[in-house]
Parts: sequence; structure tokens; C-alpha cells
Amino acid sequence: MDHAAHHTSAAHDHAAHDHAVHETDADQGGRRPGGATWGAAAKATLHCLTGCAIGEILGMVIGTALMWGNVATMVLAIALAFVFGYSFTLFAVRKAGLAFKAAVKVALAADTVSIVVMELVDNGIIALVPGAMDAHLSDTLFWSSLLGGFVIAFLLTTPVNKWMIGRGKGHAVVHAYH
Repeated sequence: MDHAAHHTSAAHDHAAHDHAVHETDADQGGRRPGGATWGAAAKATLHCLTGCAIGEILGMVIGTALMWGNVATMVLAIALAFVFGYSFTLFAVRKAGLAFKAAVKVALAADTVSIVVMELVDNGIIALVPGAMDAHLSDTLFWSSLLGGFVIAFLLTTPVNKWMIGRGKGHAVVHAYH
């Protein structure tokens, strides 16, 4: 397979895995008629949540293992959530053939609001659960508050993503590059 055919195939394969999210109507300025579907919003949120969860759990594990304080651990976890959250989108649009600088701009446009909402909700939940901030990695409270925060963050971020996609923003920006 020549390089051009491989590139086209790779871009098509990425688009095909999630066709419902990528489907647009050119006459609607990149928006689906009637706005985004809940399924498209849930898929975009799950995509974002996956990156955030990997980064946040890794940050919590590293900070706890190094016996850092709560603030330093949370800052590391949030920073890694953004890094991993953006990386998933960056990888996808680079695979579709977008140059690195342009891909970074797309990832920032696609994921920033979603990650911010998710991190505010998730970390707010952890901060509000009594004892969760001081729980250890071996404690059920640590994992239940973290996972519970992810569930609540998913439920509250999905409508935000639905609204943004329906207006051609957020993850809708990624779909223009498929």
C-alpha cells in the first residue's frame, strides 16, 4: 500500500470507529441538524474522561507514593489529566494527517472546556467527601471517592459537550479533520 493510500485509510479508519459523532451537515455550519445527539456527547465525554482518569489516577499514585501533600498531589493529578486528555485528541488528529502545531490548536479547542468542567467537578467531589483527601491508595474511600467523582463528572460534563458539539464547538472541531 502506498503512503497516500495508507494515510487515507488510516484517516478513514479513525473516522469510521465513531461515525455517529463525526456525522455533520455542511449546510448547518458543521452542526448536526437539531444539534448533537446524546450518544455523540456521551462518546466525546467518555473520550475526555478516559484521558483525564489516566492522568488523574497517575498523578494521585505518584503524589501519594512520594508522600507529597494534598495540594501538590492534586496539582500534579490535574496537570496530568490535561496532558493525557489533550494527548488522546492530539494523537487522533495527527494520525489523520494534521501538522503538529495545527493538531495542538485543535486539541486545545476540542478539549479545554470539557477537561476544565470534568476536573472541577471530580476534584470538587473528592474535596467534599470527608476524609477522601487524606485517604491512602489502599483505602476503599480513596478509590470510591475518585471513581464516584468520575461518574458525577461524566454526568455533568455530557450536557456541556452536547451543547458545544451542537454549536460546532468542542469535539465538533475534531470532526472537521476526518
